[in-house]
Amino acid sequence: MTEPGVPQPQDGVGERDAFGRLWMPHRMAYIKGEGKPSGDDPEQGCPFCRVPSLSDADGLVVARGRWVYAVLNLYPYNGGHLMVCPYRHVADLVDLTRAETLELAEFTQAAIVALRAAANAQGFNIGLNLGSVAGAGIAAHLHQHIVPRWGGDTNFMPVVGHTRVLPQLLTETRALLAAAWPAPPARPAPGRMAP
Repeated sequence: MTEPGVPQPQDGVGERDAFGRLWMPHRMAYIKGEGKPSGDDPEQGCPFCRVPSLSDADGLVVARGRWVYAVLNLYPYNGGHLMVCPYRHVADLVDLTRAETLELAEFTQAAIVALRAAANAQGFNIGLNLGSVAGAGIAAHLHQHIVPRWGGDTNFMPVVGHTRVLPQLLTETRALLAAAWPAPPARPAPGRMAP
């Protein structure tokens, strides 16, 4: 008979220690690189080229524009971790068209507004990893990260346990952010400057 809260020996798992175990088998897909493209061409399995063909719910798409879309990260650093991706398969920021660049910036602003409204985010880490040596997990298709932050969100779990704790399912987060996504900004008439 085992007593609740009392560590029990488990044969075959190594030396007994004071640590508890939090099993997260879904992370193995990320570790093994499942779903990563087999090459640099869109036909070689690029998830950012595939996601727009899915429904918003199935693809975890929060918002769609003409040139870019916002999608939740399957392997988030924090709850609400979004990415803004161009529909076009392009690897480098300098290769975006003017229209794609503008909409990428507008979607980044909209993501901040939505995350503040839906999740009371207090700060953000926003950035691009251009190239695999810069940390891009999928370097062949540009994507900008918007990671919401809160005071005290860095705790012992990621530091000691190498584990991130997310407060809700990604489908629930997607629905909240989609509902909070602001309307697109009005565009000035051709030849006129925006205020």
